[in-house]
Amino acid sequence: MAPSGAPMGAAGVVPADGATCRAAWLCLGVGAGEGTCCCFWEPLEELGLYGFEAALIPVLSFEFMSLQTFFEKLSHPDSYEGLIFTSPRAVEAAKLCLGENSKNEAWRNSLQEKWNTKSVYVVGKATASLGETPNSSPLLFPCGSLKREVLPTILKEKGISLESLTVYQTAQHPSLQESLKNYFSQQGIPASITFFSPSGVRFCLQHIQKFSGDLINQIKFAAIGPTTAEAMEAEGIPVSCTAENPTPQDLAAGIKKALHL
Repeated sequence: MAPSGAPMGAAGVVPADGATCRAAWLCLGVGAGEGTCCCFWEPLEELGLYGFEAALIPVLSFEFMSLQTFFEKLSHPDSYEGLIFTSPRAVEAAKLCLGENSKNEAWRNSLQEKWNTKSVYVVGKATASLGETPNSSPLLFPCGSLKREVLPTILKEKGISLESLTVYQTAQHPSLQESLKNYFSQQGIPASITFFSPSGVRFCLQHIQKFSGDLINQIKFAAIGPTTAEAMEAEGIPVSCTAENPTPQDLAAGIKKALHL
């Protein structure tokens, strides 16, 4: 596992047999200058088992906002049916808004017990139960500035009301362009580039096109999941593989297959 202070970002890969095969991984960071989320080191370690060497490049940074408003809403659990989280940053925002001693005390003394009687949903199979019965009170939905409208639309059609609150902003990592420039100048054209989010596609594509030039067609592009693959296709990027499941093993296996290794 990488040290906590390691930079967040992309990966260069070389097979153990010495043949040149670099794969750049463009993925989310937890915030500018804050180290890499361990979930992004796991795919790199998995690639190592396949004989690859990978390097991360910072892509996104996050700025939390409206935390006081979020706490005020959390202070009225009776007004909500429950909570729904669609990203780790939203969960982190909840932790941050409860971080002050006075707020933490209020949470422990009464709020936590009340929220424990509510439903808390995350994206995945558990959200299927949201469609079973319409809710009388809204679900509180802390989200990011770039949230997609797919989930709110689907739930609205099923009679499930949401009260959205933007608790963090997503922006391009300040060192993204320089990091990509250094990677391409020092390592050359990667065999594969993996995107972990639609936001990664949005912020990276123009730089990749610039630094790879006419050789961009040599790169095999991979996606962590179908939503990211859709964003890539919308930008005209040929998707060589999409992980069957968003796991390091499936992603590494997909890249290996795409590279015919």
